Parts: sequence; C-alpha cells; structure tokens
Amino acid sequence: MLLSNVLQSLFGTINGVYLGQMIGVDALAAASVFFPVMFFFISFVIGLSAGASVMIGQAWGAREPGRVKAVAGTTMTVTLLLALAIAIAISGGLFARPLLIALATPPDVLDAAVSYARIMMITMAVTFAFLLLAAMMRGVGDTVTPLLALAVSTIVGLVVTPALIRGWLGLPMLGVASAAVASAVSGVVTLLWLHVHMLRHRHPLAFDAAFLRAVRPNGALLRIVLRLGIPTAIGMVVVSLAELVLLGLVNGFGSDATAAYGAVNQVIGYVQFPAISIAISVSIFGAQAIGRGDSGRVGAIVRTGIEMNLALTGGLVVLGYLFARPLMGFFIVDGAVLALAQQLLYIVLWSMVLFGMATVFSGAMRAGGTVWIPLFISILAITLVEVPVAILLSRAVGISGIWIAYPVTFATMFVLQMAYYVLVWRKQTITRLI
Repeated sequence: MLLSNVLQSLFGTINGVYLGQMIGVDALAAASVFFPVMFFFISFVIGLSAGASVMIGQAWGAREPGRVKAVAGTTMTVTLLLALAIAIAISGGLFARPLLIALATPPDVLDAAVSYARIMMITMAVTFAFLLLAAMMRGVGDTVTPLLALAVSTIVGLVVTPALIRGWLGLPMLGVASAAVASAVSGVVTLLWLHVHMLRHRHPLAFDAAFLRAVRPNGALLRIVLRLGIPTAIGMVVVSLAELVLLGLVNGFGSDATAAYGAVNQVIGYVQFPAISIAISVSIFGAQAIGRGDSGRVGAIVRTGIEMNLALTGGLVVLGYLFARPLMGFFIVDGAVLALAQQLLYIVLWSMVLFGMATVFSGAMRAGGTVWIPLFISILAITLVEVPVAILLSRAVGISGIWIAYPVTFATMFVLQMAYYVLVWRKQTITRLI
C-alpha cells in the first residue's frame, strides 16, 4: 500500500521536477494552481471507491465472490457514467479560465494554467477508472496489482513528459501542457496493461464474462455504496473547497508563494502516504473481519494502525526536517522561493502524525458502516477551525499563518475522532452490511 501510494504521487512529483527544472518556477506554479480543482472533481469517485471497497471487503471476508463482482460492476457503471458525462468534459474545456481567474491565479501564469487544466479535465475519465479499479482490488486483498500498474504508469511518464517538453522524438513542444498530456497517455497505457494482466491471472475483478454481466446498476447494492460513499465524497469536497480558499489566500501573495505551495504539498504528500496507506488497510482489514463475523478484531487492528503511524509517519517527518532544503531544491531553483518553501514545511510537517492517527479511527469506523459522525467531525474541524484560522493568521502574520492552520486542524480532528471511537463506537454492536 505504501509503495503504491508513493508511486501514485511519483508521477506528479516527476512532472513537478520536470516543469520546475526544465521550464521554470512559473511552470510549476501554473500546474500547482490546478491541484485543488482536480481534487474537487475526483472526490466523488474516491467516495464511491471507498464505499465499494468496504462492501467488497465484507463480501470477500464472507467468501462470496459473486457479491464481490456485483458490487464492483454496479460501482464501475455509475463511475463511468459520471466520468463520461458531457458536462465534465465541456466544463473543463470551456470554463477553465473563469474558474482559475476566480481562484486569483497570478496573471503571469494564467494562460499556462488554463492550458494544463483543460487537458486534465477532458481526460479525467481515465483517472476515474483507474482510481476505482485500484480501490476495488485492494478490497479483495490485492495490493500487488495496483503497485505494478502504477509502476507502468510512472515509467511511461518518465519518458513522455520530457519528450513533450523538449520536442524529442519528433513530438510537439507543449510546455506546461506536457505534464497533462503525459498523464493521459500513461493512464490509457496502464488501463490497457491492467486489462490484459488481470485476464491472464484470472483476477477476481478481471473484466471477464461474469464481470461484464455484473456491469449494470443494482439498486439495492448501489444504495449501500452511496450510503457509505457519499459521506466520504462530501468530506473530500469540503476538504477541496477549503483548499481552494487557502489557495486563493496563497495566490494573493504572488506566483512565488504559489510555487512554494506546490513544492511543499509534494513533500507533504509523501509524508502522508504511510498515514493514508495505514488508514486504508485498517478499513479493509476491519471490513473483512466484520464480514466473517469477527468484529472483535477491529480493536487490535486500530492499535496496530496507531503504532505504525507513530513509527512510519513519524520517521518520515524526522527525515523531512533533516533534509528539508534538498527536498525543496528538487522543485525550486530560486533562492528566495526555496527559503520560503522550507519555512512553510517546518511549520506543518510534524502535524502529519496527528493526521495519520485521526484517519486510523475514521477508517475503522467506516469499515463498520459508520460514516456520518466521522464526516461531521472532519467538516467541523475544517469549516470552524482551518479556514477561519488561516484567514485570520494570514492577515496577522502573513503567508506563514495559512500553514499554521493545518496543525491546529489536524490536532482538533485527532482529539475528536479518538473521543468518538473510544467513548461511543467501540461500545456498539457491529454487523455486516452485505
């Protein structure tokens, strides 16, 4: 899981390095502007995949492969309909500029940011399909196939992105858009590879005749997927909206601040990977235990998740502080921007441990079908803590104030999620959903 998450972000990191080093800091800023927008649009798919993975985990724990395919087919159908909706592609192609202007994108990077955003939006169906498929495979305990697929994607990106930036192999020079085009190309190649690989190895989620017969909406299953997935999606939308607000604050400090924002987010993403991987694993193990009628194991799973967060996430935090300047130097060559990015990283990095422990508690509760209370806690922390603190402190102490809001928010989430898990959830009777 950890290696898969690292590879999933590695393609974006490689693109960031290529853009920052081969074109310049403005190119990195142009691509960074679109990150919260992209996060907003994939939130619904991640929500559906979270709901599907819990149900698939419970069905797999109960040894019911037919139910696994039924859940997967229903979720895939809904996701593809969403991904292929004309409104998504048209909105990305026609309304990217007004959207980025509304986000206070610095004028000197606006045109490049619009070009990047249009391509990413129009090719979003590929991203949707892969995110869902990877989550469902993890629901049946397969973490190797997503890892191999991400390796394929990364290798393709390593070749295609610089070729498009420099115009190698007779390809056109696309500038900042090179990263978006390379992302689409690698996604298509990876999905084709996955199809062949899964059929050859008779994977339980391979697109065989049985799976294709299940590719149709099942009302009863869809209602459960949506009941589990919609709160997750809403939570991610709230996070993305908050990030859009914070990005608008960052953009108000100029393109150098925007570039620093992008570089710091790259490093933070890697430090978050153990936390995210552990939370997903806690949810899957918990769902499988509940599916086979062994809900008493959830407590041990949670304890293990907390301990692993302290060791793995905490270890990466220490490394991040020790090597902050070299890490920022991968993305930024301008001395002033580099110093700013390093300062911001110092402020926020330690709080990733709190973030990880909070997600362990929410992941365990999601495995048992409890999603609304953890969602309410997250929304409360974001809307009543993160955004107001960022706005107030950005006015009081400058750009550093925006980043101080993150540790305050993660501390709030950790305390509230743990309190609800310990005092309420674990005292309830947990039963399977499917």
